[in-house]
Amino acid sequence: MNTDQKILNIHLARVQPSATYRMMDRVAARRASGAKVISLSAGEPDFDTPAHIREAAIEAIRAGHTRYTQVAGMRALREAIAAKFRNENGLEVTWQDTIVCSGGKQVIYNALAVTLNEGDEVIVPAPYWVSYPEMVQLCGARPVIVTCGTESGFKLTPQALADAIGPRTRWLILNSPSNPTGAVYTRDELAALAEVLLAHPHVLVLSDDIYEHLIFDGAAFHTIAQVEPRLMSRTLTMNGVSKAYAMTGWRIGFGTGPHWLLDAMEKLQGQQTSGASSISQHAALAALTGPQQFISETCSVFEQRRDLMVRLLNETPGLSCPTPDGAFYAFASCEGLIGRTTAAGTKLTTDEDVAGALLDEANVAVVQGSAFGLAPYIRIAYALDDDALIDACRAIKRFCQSL
Repeated sequence: MNTDQKILNIHLARVQPSATYRMMDRVAARRASGAKVISLSAGEPDFDTPAHIREAAIEAIRAGHTRYTQVAGMRALREAIAAKFRNENGLEVTWQDTIVCSGGKQVIYNALAVTLNEGDEVIVPAPYWVSYPEMVQLCGARPVIVTCGTESGFKLTPQALADAIGPRTRWLILNSPSNPTGAVYTRDELAALAEVLLAHPHVLVLSDDIYEHLIFDGAAFHTIAQVEPRLMSRTLTMNGVSKAYAMTGWRIGFGTGPHWLLDAMEKLQGQQTSGASSISQHAALAALTGPQQFISETCSVFEQRRDLMVRLLNETPGLSCPTPDGAFYAFASCEGLIGRTTAAGTKLTTDEDVAGALLDEANVAVVQGSAFGLAPYIRIAYALDDDALIDACRAIKRFCQSL
């Protein structure tokens, strides 16, 4: 170990860089060298932030709203967040029951950081968003990975949850709709999980609802504190404006939960980043209180893209793709490609090999399923226009046919 490595935090040493951002860096490098790459790796909408939201930010600048805000967020925004939780999710909360952070990721990290100690455990159903286990490890705790395969629709079952809970379990993380699978928990499925949790009062629940408004086929969204109000006193419900309003770069996430938890998160944030960007908060306020038709319109577009992608992927030899119920990801099995050799001579022994070869030989960027805790799969973000998606699928199909 060299001198530079010795100064690193021991928890950071266990953490892996984000596979999604690693792939985005590789895409940038290939494009810089002149390659025309179609990237299906980034988890963000391809739409522009709606005009009225952008104008609200510009007006905030002109009006001089460029100074610090309260650490937990502007009261007007927190009131809008509380109204959103009441009206859309049936959670009886006030503005004082909310917190605003610099992105949904900070909401999650702060909650873990203020509650986890050495030896604590966090249940993380797999496939999972790449950052969950890494954030748990950064906080000195241990992620308990529970594999949820196709037989359960990539969803945690009550029995699997019960088996995973131990005396040091501190949190369960739930994500619906899911990144990377698009799986959506029904009300009955959440109620069954809640029954298990009620028997284990030492377990907190972190409900990541960031893809709430991207649900297809007319299905309804449910969050666990809504389904089982007795869990509200130990549930952090997290959301934000990134996905629903195409505001990934604005970095505004928010949550609601018990006061003892929010107070601790605010205390940490006050010594960490202070409040979120004042301009972004004004934009988020306009998003939550302004016209909402953008959401249903983009959801309809994503549903059409989903149908297109699932059909084209299932027509590709070696791939098999179930139909996701939400978000904007397809999670396709590439088991039929493992063990084969590409036209350039690359042996495909893992799904990471598949993702790498697709980039190098087909100029299509995807992310390997093993980065999300389940192999051999590839995650495909269909947040591009139809022509680009069709071109990408044709390139993937040519690649697979050449093996």
